[in-house]
Amino acid sequence: MRKIILVTGATGAQGGSIANALLQNKKFTIRILTRNVQSDSAKALQQAGAEIAAGDFDNIESLQQALKDVYGVFGVTNFWEHFGKEYQQGKNLIDAVKQAGIQHFVYSSLPDYNKLSGGRLPVPHCDMKAALKEYTKEMQLPATFVEIAFYYENFFSFFQLQKDEHDRFYFGFPQGDTKLSMVSVEDFGTVVASIFDHPQEYMGRTVGVVGEDLTCAEYAQIFSKVLERDVYFNYIPRDTYAAFGFSGAEELANMFEVQRLYIPQRQLDLIESYGLNPSMQRFESWVRKNKGAFMNRIDEQLRMVAG
Repeated sequence: MRKIILVTGATGAQGGSIANALLQNKKFTIRILTRNVQSDSAKALQQAGAEIAAGDFDNIESLQQALKDVYGVFGVTNFWEHFGKEYQQGKNLIDAVKQAGIQHFVYSSLPDYNKLSGGRLPVPHCDMKAALKEYTKEMQLPATFVEIAFYYENFFSFFQLQKDEHDRFYFGFPQGDTKLSMVSVEDFGTVVASIFDHPQEYMGRTVGVVGEDLTCAEYAQIFSKVLERDVYFNYIPRDTYAAFGFSGAEELANMFEVQRLYIPQRQLDLIESYGLNPSMQRFESWVRKNKGAFMNRIDEQLRMVAG
């Protein structure tokens, strides 16, 4: 009889990647925790072989029910959906995992950016996950922590290529010339599945999940090469970016500034990630795979100007 792994956030990006990789792995029975058992994502996972457990992080009783007879748990909390509630929700999950006697807890964490910057540059969506990591350690859970890099997929959402007045294209933020580690969220799941396959080797460890570690200028060169368009990186200083005024502008400005100043490279994380998932995608291969979507976006912007 296969051991059960509960995957939280399975209808989202990270959890969905984990659930699909574990289902393909076929070494565990997969149970997903979802607030909406009728969602298309939940139904698709159920059809693929996952068990469905209704519940959420605010309902401790639902967590306890979902954790019944479970061996391992993948935990991820969502700051951008719940903001300040994230810590309490994560704590609820960790407490439930402790009470259930889970044998392997894999938690999606991030570094403490506020600490890295000596308290100058708080980044709550990172710092809160770091605090939950410390709480997990205090509870003495048998845990592995995974810290995923900047998603390649962010170029489809938060940081789309923009056209300038010369019909060139760019992306920009306060990263500067420092390398920016990135990864496709699609590849995250196989890394975590490998960690669940090797509990003794990864218990108590933190694993950075990285698919590429280049400067933003180098990423822009890859875009230019694959898309056959002139693409460049526009460095936007921290204070300028923070003043843009959209929700989360200052937090993102701080995040990039901490990375620029205090995280020079992540080569060891890159090497380990490819060991755990040899099919990890390099940035160029990922852009080639998604070239059609990028070209549609570029053509749309050019049409808007022509019209």
